[in-house]
Amino acid sequence: MSDATIRPALITQVSPDSIAAEIGFEPGDRLVAINGEPPRDLIDYQFLCADEFLELEVLDAQGKSHSVEIEKDYDEDLGLEFESALFDGLIQCTNRCPFCFIDQQPPGKRQSLYLKDDDYRLSFLYGSYLTLTNLSEREWSRIARMRLSPLYVSVHATAPEVRIRLLKNPRAGLILDQLRWFETQRLQVHAQVVLCPGINDGEQLERTLLDLAALHRGEIPAVASVAVVPVGLTRFRPAEDLLLPVTTAKAQEVIAQVQALQAKFQRQFGTNFAWLADEWFLIARQDLPPASHYEDYPQIGNGVGSIHQFLDQFAAAAENLPTQVLPRRFTWVLGNAVEQAFQPLVARLNQVEGLQVEMAALRSDYWGQQITVTGLLTGQDILQALSGRDLGDALLLPSLMLKHDEAKFLDDLTVEQLSRQLNLPIRTVQGIEDLLACCVESPSFAKPDENRV
Repeated sequence: MSDATIRPALITQVSPDSIAAEIGFEPGDRLVAINGEPPRDLIDYQFLCADEFLELEVLDAQGKSHSVEIEKDYDEDLGLEFESALFDGLIQCTNRCPFCFIDQQPPGKRQSLYLKDDDYRLSFLYGSYLTLTNLSEREWSRIARMRLSPLYVSVHATAPEVRIRLLKNPRAGLILDQLRWFETQRLQVHAQVVLCPGINDGEQLERTLLDLAALHRGEIPAVASVAVVPVGLTRFRPAEDLLLPVTTAKAQEVIAQVQALQAKFQRQFGTNFAWLADEWFLIARQDLPPASHYEDYPQIGNGVGSIHQFLDQFAAAAENLPTQVLPRRFTWVLGNAVEQAFQPLVARLNQVEGLQVEMAALRSDYWGQQITVTGLLTGQDILQALSGRDLGDALLLPSLMLKHDEAKFLDDLTVEQLSRQLNLPIRTVQGIEDLLACCVESPSFAKPDENRV
């Protein structure tokens, strides 16, 4: 990719009291180059800004060019935030995985919702998963040169013919050679396996986990950990995909199979190495393993141990709950996948005199799922399930249901629209501390037309 394709990086925020604020940077300015080099992305920006002496080429909001010289400490941050982490565009995915969530969305939405990324930079920066099938030689060289580790890799299967079938890409069969490259470079990956019944389960799952375990060796194991995740299907998926949903019996089978391998890995490595996403236990109607099972939570981004972590953090924070509050009643919306696990949390909240919290554990008819994680609930699901019900003083809505950059659900219904249609204030909550604060702070329940979300 040539420098001509690198767009000046749009600055969206300048931290108060930062170097950038002192110099006079403003949102709307664009960063063109650092010490004569145009940064491709946030990785380049952070690397180039590590120097003590910087010369920045900048375009202001009116398009006028400026040269700015800065002297600073080696590790001192400038205080700039950008519109995107990628200044030269997204590396898009050319695979055609039948279980890809992008292809399981309804047609007619915004074009941006159908973009598939397979970008190693987002993997390094944010832990998103990539397949390694869309990397040029230049990108492989950059990963090695800049020591971009760990990366997060969707393996799914190590048998070439099975992985090619899953990704529908002939380059997918190179996965073990690619992982051995990480080993020679002394770089690491965390791997995931999205299990599709009848395709990469049974003998194929065992082969995959054993192949990956063979790369968990040495001082810097190339494969640091593996997560096994159940395939998630929606009613919008292509009819010809031939995928089967995960049943209770299949979940029980996979749990038994992986737990046997975990015992082997514990003896061999002193670690479980391969973990099951919490969803397996919810689908299987089995208790979650103890918190100690998850060690240092290496696969928390895949939902491995996330429920236990949330419960433990809640228990610690709940020690500061008051014994009594002014009367108020809330409805807390969650996916029905966590209904049983979160019952103790609701019971603890309701020990506070004056506080009444009711759980609304919903499934997603929008996606056509019987068991639904909280993050996939849509505004339409909530509206359909809760219309006409007495929901109390306000609805408590986990922010993970919403798009990261706006108060809008995956079906494009906004929180404000939902509030109006339910005729009820909605409080979006970000994490445990926010949840507890909403429950016990002095009540000020706005009418929907006044609701700030």
